[in-house]
Formats: sequence, C-alpha cells, structure tokens
Amino acid sequence: MPTCSFDFTGRSVVVTGAARGVGRALAEAFQRSGAAVFMIDADAAELDAAAADVGAIGLPADVTDTDAVEAVVARVIEDTGRLDVLVNNAGILRDGVSWKLTDADWDAVLAVHVGGTYRFTRAATPHFRGQGGGRVINVTSYTGLRGNPGQANYAAAKAGIIGFTKTAAKELARFGVTVNAISPNADTRMIASIPEERRAEMAGGIPLGRFADPAEMAGAVCFLASDEAAYITGVVLPVDGGISI
Repeated sequence: MPTCSFDFTGRSVVVTGAARGVGRALAEAFQRSGAAVFMIDADAAELDAAAADVGAIGLPADVTDTDAVEAVVARVIEDTGRLDVLVNNAGILRDGVSWKLTDADWDAVLAVHVGGTYRFTRAATPHFRGQGGGRVINVTSYTGLRGNPGQANYAAAKAGIIGFTKTAAKELARFGVTVNAISPNADTRMIASIPEERRAEMAGGIPLGRFADPAEMAGAVCFLASDEAAYITGVVLPVDGGISI
C-alpha cells in the first residue's frame, strides 16, 4: 500500500493521470497522509472507481483542454481555499518508428505530456503566488534522456518536460514555488503492453533487477512536496532502480 511519512494535513493536492498506475498510487499516499486529494483523469468511469477506493475527489478532465484545466483548479480553490501540491503525471503512448508516426500520434503525445504539464502549472501559478508558495512535481522518463526505438514522440515529450521543469523552477522560485521532476521505472500498464520476453530483458538491465511497484514512487514525490524539500528545485530525481546509472 502506498505510504508517505510526511504530514500533509490541511493541504490540497492535485494529481493528474490518477485513475491507475503511478498516479493512483501517489493520490492514495497523499490521501493517507491527511491531504485533500483531487484525482484528475480523462477516463471518467475508471477515475470514479479509483477515487471512491482512495477516498479522494475525482474530477474528469482532459489535460489538453485549457478550459477544463482551469475549471479543475477553480474547483480545488472553491472547495479548499488553496492549492499546495500539483503532480503532473498524465500521459499516453502512441508508439511507432519515427518515419511511420502520424501527425496525430505525434501531436497527441506531446499535447498530453508537455501540454498538460504546462497548462496545469500555468493555471496553478496565480494561486501559488497568492499564498506565497507551492510545489510542482512533474513525471518524466529515462526515455527523455536516452531515447527508445519506436517512441520518438514519447521521448521528445519527456525531454520537453525536463526542459519545462528547469525553466519553471527558475521562473517560479521568486514566489516560493519549487518545481521538480521524478523519472520513474515502475511496472504500469505501459510496461505491461511490452512483450513478456522484452520485459524480462529490460528488467535484466536494471541494477536492482526489477521494475518498481507504482507505490514505490510515493516516497520520492512526497519528499519533494514536503517542507523538508523547500531548498530543492529544478531537480530530476531518478526513481528507477539504477537504470540511469
């Protein structure tokens, strides 16, 4: 079960891509630590079930839709009066070798990963400024640094998130806002879509010998969201079993 050793009582947390996998595990960890958690996902049916299980508020929204994103942030402020932590985790895959990717596949992946991260951060910033601080944690990937055949769009999107994280960290520091990222290596539905033989080969290349359970991402994210991490910003923290060494 996802655990978080920090106390977030009285704080509001938004997690995107929260219906399953890493996003759901993070939402559960924050919920168990006392936060008011808002789970965001485009899959309304799966989100409703997940939010009920976690005990959080589920708000269906497309992270590529500016109006929908701003409505989510407005709802969080209306319900709690504040927004303390934003976790930008939403993502999709549209894999294919670069010369066969369609414009639609390219655009969709960048719109969700980079566009969603940007839109939610932009919408949250006025509230962070008004309350004198906040935390943004973005989810990137080892693929954004090293590339991966068949995932040119995904690699470009994840590299874009790294660049955005570092730029936003510099821009928002004056307002007491930290912006960091994690680079996970968790056993999610995206990993499950890879053929079993290839998954075993990939796991063999991880120094710790396995993919993480999504719940194992919670400790790193909770730390970056905590008061103890107030002097850390612009960092991309690998939570990947050593694969990026």
